[in-house]
Amino acid sequence: MTRDKVDYIRTAWVPVLRGCDSQDALKTACLLAADVVLVGVVYVPTGQPLSAGAYEARQLRRQLRALSSGEQIRYKAQVHVSHAPWFDLVKAVAADEPDLLLLGWPCQLDALHVTAAEVLTRPPCDVALVRGPLPDQIRHVLVPMRGGPHAELALRVGLSTNPIDITALHLTPKQAGESDAPFRGLEQIFKSLPEIKTRTAITPDPAQAIIKQARQADLIVMGATAQPLRSQVSLGEVADRVLKESHTAVIAVKTRRPMPQPQEVAGSQAISIVVDKWFAENTYHADEFKQLERLVAMKREQGVTISLALPALNEEKTVGRVIKTVRHALMSKVPLLDEIVVLDSQSTDRTREIARELDVPVFIHQELLPQLGARPGKGEALWKSLLVTCGDILLWIDTDIVNIHPRFVYGVLGPMLVDPQIQFVKGFYRRPLKVGDKLQAGGGGRVTELTARPLLNLFYPELSGVIQPLSGEYGGRRSALEQLPFYSGYGVETGLLIGMYEKYGLNRIAQVDLLERVHHNQTLEALSKMSFAILQTVVRKLEQRYHLAMLEDVNKSMKLIRHKRGTYFLDVEEIAERERPPMIEIADYRQRRPR
Repeated sequence: MTRDKVDYIRTAWVPVLRGCDSQDALKTACLLAADVVLVGVVYVPTGQPLSAGAYEARQLRRQLRALSSGEQIRYKAQVHVSHAPWFDLVKAVAADEPDLLLLGWPCQLDALHVTAAEVLTRPPCDVALVRGPLPDQIRHVLVPMRGGPHAELALRVGLSTNPIDITALHLTPKQAGESDAPFRGLEQIFKSLPEIKTRTAITPDPAQAIIKQARQADLIVMGATAQPLRSQVSLGEVADRVLKESHTAVIAVKTRRPMPQPQEVAGSQAISIVVDKWFAENTYHADEFKQLERLVAMKREQGVTISLALPALNEEKTVGRVIKTVRHALMSKVPLLDEIVVLDSQSTDRTREIARELDVPVFIHQELLPQLGARPGKGEALWKSLLVTCGDILLWIDTDIVNIHPRFVYGVLGPMLVDPQIQFVKGFYRRPLKVGDKLQAGGGGRVTELTARPLLNLFYPELSGVIQPLSGEYGGRRSALEQLPFYSGYGVETGLLIGMYEKYGLNRIAQVDLLERVHHNQTLEALSKMSFAILQTVVRKLEQRYHLAMLEDVNKSMKLIRHKRGTYFLDVEEIAERERPPMIEIADYRQRRPR
C-alpha cells in the first residue's frame, strides 16, 4: 500500500538522432514523467535532397523500436527528415503539446543545428537541457534559486527525481538592500515540503557558489536566469558556467510561461507544486483496503479502537440498511469496528425506533450537554459524537446513502491505519443526481463546485486538491478532532477541513475514492442556505487568521425570495453558523475520558 511517485510532468519528449547519445536525456525523462515519447530526427544538409535521408530514417526507426521497451516509453512512427530539424521539431511540439522537451547538452543541440539561445529564447514548451553523466541513484539534489517561474519548474523537476532530500540554495547578492521577494514567494511553500532543506549563499559569484555546494549532491537542477543578461546565451551566464564547469550532473530548465509582471509576487503559482505532491501521495482508493483481515491485523498491532457515529434526521427509509450492512461486514464478519452509535437530530419519523430495534445506541444530540443549550444542525451532532463514543479513531458516514457498502467505512479508515501520521481523511465519489425515480450521471455536488471549492482555491489554495470537501463520509483521530472547534450547521465540514490544515498541516490530511454514492438530493433553496452557512464559515476562519471583524449580525440573516399567487416577496430566515469550542475544553468530556 505504498504511495505512487509524484509525476508533476505527465509527458516528456526526447529527440533521438543518429550518432548522438540520447541516454542521459532519456534516463532523465523516465525519472520525471509517466509518459516518455521518443521523436526521431534526421538532419540533411542544405543542398542535398531530403530523400538522401531515407536510409538513415529507416535505421532510426529501428533504433526507436529498440529504445521503446516497456509501457513508459513509446515512439512517434514518423521520423522527421529536415534541412532545419529544430524548426520541424518545434512544429511537432506545438501540435502535441508535451509538458517537457529534454535535450542532451551539448550533443543534441549540435546535432539539431541549433544554439542554446535559439532553443531557449522562445521555447516551444518547457525545456530541460541535460548534461550528464546522470548517476544511477539520485539521493541528494541541489536546486539553486532566486525565484520566479524557472525556479518553480526547477523545483518540480527536482522533486520528480524522487530523491532522499533536496537542498534549495538561496542565492543572494552581497549588495545590501537588493530585494529577495522572488525567493520569498517560493519559501512560503517549503513548510509543506519536509524533504526540502534551505541554505543561503551570500556571494557575488553565484556560479562558483553553486559548483562548490554541488560537491555534496548527485544532481543540480537549476532554472535559467529570469531577467535577460548581456550574455547571448539565453540560459544566462550562471547556468552556462555551471553546465560547463560542474563535475556534478546538471539539468537546466526554462519554462515557456511568461515572466511575472513587476506587481506580481514571484513564485505565486508555486503553490501548485505542494498541491500536486499532496494529491499524488495522499489520494487513496477504497479498493486498496478491501482486504479487511489485513486492516484488522494493523488495528491490533497499533492497539487502536474505532468508532462509527451515524448522524441522522428523518432517515427511516435508509438508516436500517446502513446499520445492518456496516455492522454485518465490519463487526460480525471481522472485528474492525468497536462500536456504532446514532446521533439523532429530533427525527419525527421512525429513525430512532429502527436503530434501537437493531440494538444500536441512539442519542438525541439536543439532549446532550444541556447546560450549553440545544442547537440544531449536523455539526452539533458530529461534535457531540465525540462525547458519546470511545474510539481512538472516529468515523462518520451519512445515513441517507441508498447504495450503502462497507467501503464507505473501511475506505475512510484505511489511510489512518496504513499511515499513522494521517490525522484526517475525506471521502470523495461520483454523485449521480436523482431526479424523481431516475438517475442522471454527472449531477450533484453543486454547492461543492459553486461555493466550497472556489472559496478554498481563493483563500486556502493548499486545500484546492481536496475533491469533495463537503462529503459526509470522513473521519479522524480523536486526539486531533478533540482539539478543533466545530461549526454547528452546514459549515462543519469546511470548518473541520480548514481547522485540521491550520493545526496539523496539509500532509496530515488524506482523501479516498469511495466510487459512487447515491442519495436523495436537496432542493435548490436548501442548497442556497448551505452555501450561505459555508460562506460564513470561511469568513469566520479568515477573521481568526487576520484578527479582523468582518461579519456583522445583519449578515447572519438570509433573504429568501418567495413566489406565491403571482407575486414575489422576501422571507427572512436566520442562518447563523455558530461555533462550538474544542471538545477537550468541555468539563463533562474530560471527566469521561481521564488522562
